[in-house]
Formats: sequence, structure tokens, C-alpha cells
Amino acid sequence: MSVIKTQFTMRLDPVTHYKIKQIAAEEKRSLTNMIEYLIAKEIKQYEKNHGEIQFTDDDLYTE
Repeated sequence: MSVIKTQFTMRLDPVTHYKIKQIAAEEKRSLTNMIEYLIAKEIKQYEKNHGEIQFTDDDLYTE
């Protein structure tokens, strides 16, 4: 089964981009996977502090 993922453009300053690339290399992850991991980690921390973010299927598939 394939995983459905959304795609978007992200702009990073060169220093942040370089640092994430270095961390990804050390962790043996792709840059994209490292960014996805860091975002998921931050969301988990946010929800721990503020409660789970609720959503519906309509929230996920409409923009």
C-alpha cells in the first residue's frame, strides 16, 4: 500500500539548510526524511503541551 503525502515548497536560509543536511547525514536519513522527522517531533511536543490537534477527513483533503 502506498503512503499518501502532500507536497509543498519550502524555503530555508542557507545556514539552516546546511545544518539540517549535516544532521541528516549523521542520522543516515535523507534531507526530506529529516525535515519530516523534526516536524513530527515538534508537533508531538506541541500536542503534549497544548492537547491533541483534532481534524476530520475534510480537513485533510480540502485546501
